[in-house]
Amino acid sequence: MPIIQSVERALKILDLFNEQEPELRITEISERMHLNKSTVHSLLRTLQEYGYIERNTENGKYKLGLKLFERGNFVTYNLDTRTIARKYLLDLSLKTGHTLHLVILEGKEAVYIDKVEGKSGNVEGSRIGRRATLHSSGVGKVLFAFRTEEEMNQILDGYIFEKRTTNTLTNKEDFLEEIAKIKKQGYAIDKEENEPGISCIAFPIYSYTNKVIAAFSISMPTPQLNDEQLNRIIPIMEQTAEQISKEMGYRS
Repeated sequence: MPIIQSVERALKILDLFNEQEPELRITEISERMHLNKSTVHSLLRTLQEYGYIERNTENGKYKLGLKLFERGNFVTYNLDTRTIARKYLLDLSLKTGHTLHLVILEGKEAVYIDKVEGKSGNVEGSRIGRRATLHSSGVGKVLFAFRTEEEMNQILDGYIFEKRTTNTLTNKEDFLEEIAKIKKQGYAIDKEENEPGISCIAFPIYSYTNKVIAAFSISMPTPQLNDEQLNRIIPIMEQTAEQISKEMGYRS
């Protein structure tokens, strides 16, 4: 796969800055990159436009922008969520025998950041890094349900309700009706809405900001999702959600 030269150059510019040299002049960047100043200036302007580079107006030097701090915190935060949640998900998988997933919201999609395989091992379609639609998955519905009204409207703007199975909700009205139900009961159920033969129960995870930052789910073959299973699993999942959220700093 070919490397895009302009992207490579921009990333190399970011790598020039360190603790010893937090600020650099354009001439210094030009010399170290072996590029003419006009090319470097164009690259810097683009990076500056998106917040990855800032210019010190007092001395004319360039430095790393706050966007990198923001992105870095995002990555670290998700890693912390995964680390904290994992022991609880492992315990929950042992108690139930089912497969567990940990998911975060990224844009208008849910992204799997961890998976604990259940002893039954019958959920093969999921993997870490996979994306899921918000309207068809239990975790996606949970991540959407506990956003602010403004955030919901932003997500729904241009959102496509792709039909994944015969059970998928395929319009905004039905989806919002389901979301209202989820907000009231505190969890979501996906009955073969995302994948034929597989059903899920999903709960939210809160952070110290009292906002939902992730969701986790139990997945199982649909025939196993009966009233007896729901009555047994939901209280255990609710307790797990409280434990993880509490360790993330959440105070109800």
